[in-house]
Amino acid sequence: MDANPALFLYPLEHSKILHLVRHAQGIHNVAGEKDHDALLSPEYFDAHLSPLGEQQAGNLRKQIHASGQLERIDLVITSPLCRAMQTAIQVFGSEGQMNESKANIDNSGISSLKCPPIVASELCRERLGVHPCDKRRTISENRSRFPTIDFSLIESDEDISWKTDARETDEEIAARGLKFMNWLWTRPEKEVAIVTHHRFLQHTLNALGNDCHPSVKNKMCKKFENCELRSMIIVDKE
Repeated sequence: MDANPALFLYPLEHSKILHLVRHAQGIHNVAGEKDHDALLSPEYFDAHLSPLGEQQAGNLRKQIHASGQLERIDLVITSPLCRAMQTAIQVFGSEGQMNESKANIDNSGISSLKCPPIVASELCRERLGVHPCDKRRTISENRSRFPTIDFSLIESDEDISWKTDARETDEEIAARGLKFMNWLWTRPEKEVAIVTHHRFLQHTLNALGNDCHPSVKNKMCKKFENCELRSMIIVDKE
């Protein structure tokens, strides 16, 4: 968990506190580090967490609970890809949800606090297209696998956004990220955790950082490691 203080995007009123989390290590991350072309393999369709990824999620969960941060979070928003939903549940979920995700995580010393609701959003998923690891399962299957996650924001059961032969551009990811941020401002919650992906974070924060001092933008846009959490305060300019 990042120990750096929250970053201020705009020193004005009407703020939200965001806790940004890149998903824990997935099996595709392990394969991709050895051979990038492995990401093209159907074997890694909607990739799940690796054993190390589950350990990373367990470690972050303990930090979140120990800091008292969980009690202040009003909502968790997750990408509908398996590795992100597993991370969301294993870090922010209840013990019942942990059993739902079949996580092998030691909960000793962690109290059964009331946990925030978890909502899935298509807007914060990973770069679309070509890589099977970035294609999601049907919502029907996900509801069965993750019954305590709210999928009501997702209209299509099938993954109609992912294309076999077209990879989303950097500009398209950034535009989607800004759309997500604009939608977030319509939500009443003041403190929100967002469990998402490397490229989504990279391009969304880069676009947001255009209004910031270069030193702030550099901190914002530094690459997220797996299961890294960074907190920041955003302020509505309107």
